[in-house]
Amino acid sequence: MMSYEELLKKAEKELPELSAGNDRFVLEKIKGHLEGNKTVLVNLKKIAKDIGREENHLLKYLLRELAAPGKIFGGRVILGTKISAAIINKKIKKYVSEFVFCSECGKPETLLLEEKGVSYLRCQACGVKKPVKKI
Repeated sequence: MMSYEELLKKAEKELPELSAGNDRFVLEKIKGHLEGNKTVLVNLKKIAKDIGREENHLLKYLLRELAAPGKIFGGRVILGTKISAAIINKKIKKYVSEFVFCSECGKPETLLLEEKGVSYLRCQACGVKKPVKKI
């Protein structure tokens, strides 16, 4: 039979490596190009999937923040004006801070729920439920 100390050392060896900070949550940069006076984004769907939100919700937010017309067409997002990737990335970061990260514990494990016409952010990590603005 193993002693308590031996069991403890065995358990420590079998623990997975700890990742420091929020390194496990990496926000991908937007990829796209200009076509005439339009901006074409090719990876908005993947970014929305990575942050656990619907592409339409993220797009609606971006269109409002950028004050630009746009639509999803053939798996790509086409914006009606020229907009730099840096500005779009900044707006996506703002979206993530408002609609993904928990305001209490700061973790990204949240769900966007709607009850009685009010949108809520529910944290899977700490259990907090806070209302968020409608888009």
